[in-house]
Amino acid sequence: MSDAPVRDGLLRNVHLASFVGEGYGTVRNAALAWRDGTIAWLGPESDLPREFNALPTHDGTGGWLTPGLIDCHTHLVYAGNRANEFEVRLNGASYEDIARAGGGILSTVRATRAADEDALLAASLPRVDALLAEGVTTLEIKSGYGLDLPSERKMLRVARRIGELRGITVRTTFLGAHALPPEFTGEADAYVDHLCTGMLPALASEGLVDAVDAFCERIAFTPDQTARVFNAAAKLGLPVKLHAEQLSDQGGATLVARYRGLSADHLEWLSDDGIAAMKRAGTIAVLLPGAFYCLRETRLPPIAALRDAGVPMAVATDANPGTSPLTSLLLAANMACTLFRLTPQEALAGITREAARAMGLADRSTLAIGQRADFALWRIGEPAELAYALGAQPLAASWVAGRLRASGTFNSDHATV
Repeated sequence: MSDAPVRDGLLRNVHLASFVGEGYGTVRNAALAWRDGTIAWLGPESDLPREFNALPTHDGTGGWLTPGLIDCHTHLVYAGNRANEFEVRLNGASYEDIARAGGGILSTVRATRAADEDALLAASLPRVDALLAEGVTTLEIKSGYGLDLPSERKMLRVARRIGELRGITVRTTFLGAHALPPEFTGEADAYVDHLCTGMLPALASEGLVDAVDAFCERIAFTPDQTARVFNAAAKLGLPVKLHAEQLSDQGGATLVARYRGLSADHLEWLSDDGIAAMKRAGTIAVLLPGAFYCLRETRLPPIAALRDAGVPMAVATDANPGTSPLTSLLLAANMACTLFRLTPQEALAGITREAARAMGLADRSTLAIGQRADFALWRIGEPAELAYALGAQPLAASWVAGRLRASGTFNSDHATV
């Protein structure tokens, strides 16, 4: 066995879906080598340089290798569930009706505030593990179910612990502007002041915040209030993103684009002006078909207009207890195809390359020399199967920064798998 570090390796007998260039970026009958957690070579196996033969070698048994999957919009850390609201909605109540009656986000706030950090971690890990079992190697996790400093801190600390415990990248997003907490009823501006001058600076100083988000909607925060949150983020050097145009057109996409935001998410009510602003700013459209499905929405995001404008489209689970209790990124990709009419290639790019862009990560999401060695090996015949098969479990193995994270059944010449 080679003495090379564990972050070195060679994978032979695979087909590559690199997501470089057009289509899937296919390379058949290929090999891929990595050193110190970074891709060092890839191409047809017949062209493999001899220098890589000494690396710990894995036989991909003719499977497909893709970049590690990226879920760029989740609310995975929370306590409790909202199955009762699911039933109420099916009996005729709307999402807005439930929220205005004190349910919705605030019901999860009550449960999350009551849970200690260890209990919150224990509740969240099974949801994370479901995603990792499908080849996810990078996650975004939002706060927003605490809505006071101690509880928001607790959520963000749990998100950091998840990354450490599972050996994956977790990027944290502060979503203090998710809903108005009960102690600020009728005082939205005062809460926004508290968020901007107290909560956000404190959490950022503790290294708990990678980005800042808000919910700009009739039942949440106005564009002016959202802009105040974004100004506070800018002063701290933090990038922004936005829950925009989910239930109505509040001009959120144009607003977040004005701050050169990473992404605008949901977008069922996105206008032509919003699309143009996103294109100019390089803001990614994040599609969340799980929420569309669970809320039984009928207004589709303007996919054709986004496509025609050249606005990149990412896809995410929006995993949350109320409107998208979804912990399958592959199912989200299928929903994006079936409900939103994305092509399988667009959907799979949406959970790799475009999802990385929506998180501001340039070091991963394609198979290319110099990229981080995050990838997933699949027991499939063609890449489109990943967006096609409902309930399939095709993952054979995944690697994070060159380290084998999870494995199923495939052969290894020199390394234990």
